[in-house]
Amino acid sequence: MKKIRILILAVLLAGCSKKELVITEIPFEFGINNAEPNLVAHEGKVSLSWVNSIRGEKASLLYSQLENGIWKNPTTIASGNDWFVNWADFPANATNQDVLLTSHLKKSASGTYTYDIVLNLRKLNGGIIKENFLLNTDGMEAEHGFVSVIPNEKDGFLISWLDGRNTVKEMKESHHKAMTIRAAEVSSDGVIFNETQLDGRTCDCCQTSITMTQDGPMIVFRDRSNHEIRDIYFSQKKDSIWSTPKPVFNDNWKINGCPVNGPKVVSNKINTVTAWFTAADEKPQVKVSFFEKNTFKKPVILNDVEAIGRVDVAFINEDEVLVSYMESDDNNTYLRCKRVSKNGKVSSPITISEINSGRSTGVPQLEVVGDVAYVVWTISEAKKNQLKTVKFNIDGVH
Repeated sequence: MKKIRILILAVLLAGCSKKELVITEIPFEFGINNAEPNLVAHEGKVSLSWVNSIRGEKASLLYSQLENGIWKNPTTIASGNDWFVNWADFPANATNQDVLLTSHLKKSASGTYTYDIVLNLRKLNGGIIKENFLLNTDGMEAEHGFVSVIPNEKDGFLISWLDGRNTVKEMKESHHKAMTIRAAEVSSDGVIFNETQLDGRTCDCCQTSITMTQDGPMIVFRDRSNHEIRDIYFSQKKDSIWSTPKPVFNDNWKINGCPVNGPKVVSNKINTVTAWFTAADEKPQVKVSFFEKNTFKKPVILNDVEAIGRVDVAFINEDEVLVSYMESDDNNTYLRCKRVSKNGKVSSPITISEINSGRSTGVPQLEVVGDVAYVVWTISEAKKNQLKTVKFNIDGVH
């Protein structure tokens, strides 16, 4: 009887010890017309790039780091009045030691979907290494975008992107032919090398994602079969060779148009996890899968109501991740998070914010540093785009 009382007391104490979730806004006071954020955590530091633009006028790529809980005054990386600015195809950024690599999109011709990927390399202290050089060097007036970039193992960077050089060859009058996905390395002084085509037929406007696993880099993307099955695939680089892409999971989602809803893959050098959106069988879902023994495990379904997707994911310890996603019910649309463990355990959802379901929201960004999660998305204030940045305690998610 005494043992039972002690057990009950322990359970009650455990329940009482749960931490309260506290969501705190981080002031973002850098004017208006800000959108297309890309939030990155690396070596304990949180960085943010975004585009400040007015339609038909000048656009600028800005970059800031979070320091003592405050966004530093941003650095303008590049500006132009001939950019392609799009809510889903946002600029990428990554740092390796004291070197920063960024991307943005610049029009190559008058067509709606004709633009190139422009890179900039600079020191974090502001020193310029190489300015405004092209990632894609095919010379084709075609789509090039949806860039993902991470630091390479020693120095320089690994980069992936969707490339339409073959699209215009196949069918010049339409931008809906299949894209390809390519990967390359960028040295710390701006030399592009080891460029490879990973897949000759991909979905044309879903974000790509890249991570460094314990066995080398992995790229995850939305494939496109000849029968319009658009499931999530991955490729790994081992012994300097990229593997033939394989499905993360066979959702068998048949859709004739691009859903504009890419996957996200992350790794902590011990485990690798992918999150993605699918609407196979007309059931919108957010799924998460851990990588084990050279394949992804059966996924866990996260959403409780109708999923919109736009996922992000970050590790919070060796065996658990935090996943952000959008979902909606009859009343509203929500930006939510759940924690997911390798053993399949899933927490209750937390609602970060009610959110606009349209394109103006962009793709919400999630990163984790220590015991704090950071989230950024786009809101509308007086019909002008602005970034909203918040943080919350991870131990409040249970």
